[in-house]
Amino acid sequence: MMEWLSDPQLWISLLTLAALEIVLGIDNLVFLTILSDRLPEAQRPQARKLGLAFALLTRLALLASLSWIVGLVDPVFTLMGHAVSWRDIILIGGGLFLLAKATHEIHGSLEGEEDDAHGTGKAVAAGFVSTIIQIGILDIVFSLDSVITAVGMVDHLGVMVAAVIIAVIVMLVASGPLSAFVSAHPTVKMLALSFLLLVGMALIADGLGFHIPKGYLYFAMGFSVLVETLNLVARRKRNPVKLRNTL
Repeated sequence: MMEWLSDPQLWISLLTLAALEIVLGIDNLVFLTILSDRLPEAQRPQARKLGLAFALLTRLALLASLSWIVGLVDPVFTLMGHAVSWRDIILIGGGLFLLAKATHEIHGSLEGEEDDAHGTGKAVAAGFVSTIIQIGILDIVFSLDSVITAVGMVDHLGVMVAAVIIAVIVMLVASGPLSAFVSAHPTVKMLALSFLLLVGMALIADGLGFHIPKGYLYFAMGFSVLVETLNLVARRKRNPVKLRNTL
């Protein structure tokens, strides 16, 4: 234990991997924010906490089965000259789910009917459970990508576990302010949903063997956020557009 604490290389690895895990968790956090925003305001903090807790448990479970993780990249079959692994299948399925979910959310926000502010208890409970299940499904996909990256960077299991815990704590702290900001600015919500479409496309491409460096995706997101920030500043005194919030 003392050797771990006194080894500067392990500390550098921990900080580097934790920073990378936080960056890789941006898309997960955006999805979590969008889904929790559909719930009654009183339930949103609980949904975010449960979603991030599930993400943490998923990542730790995957790290505890490193031999299984390594096996996921072994080819299962070949399609059009591309060796398809279980990791590819999971990424393609997650990408399709993300595309479908983001499209559904965009349609519901722009074309859906207004909510019943006083929905029944069963409807609210069903919406909460459904939201947690959807968060869990995407957590598995995002966790897989994140853990495979961690395994490829660091050999020390303790460093990987510590980096994952640090990343989830940072996401937990950031989830509240991010959710409040997205809820207060409908155009930002549309932008976040567009990000999810972009991430879904990247997951499918990665599963098909066409890897898109995440730096390109984050540059596109960052540039869009910068433009939208300027728009928000420019129209601060105007009345914002109101989107429908569907359950």
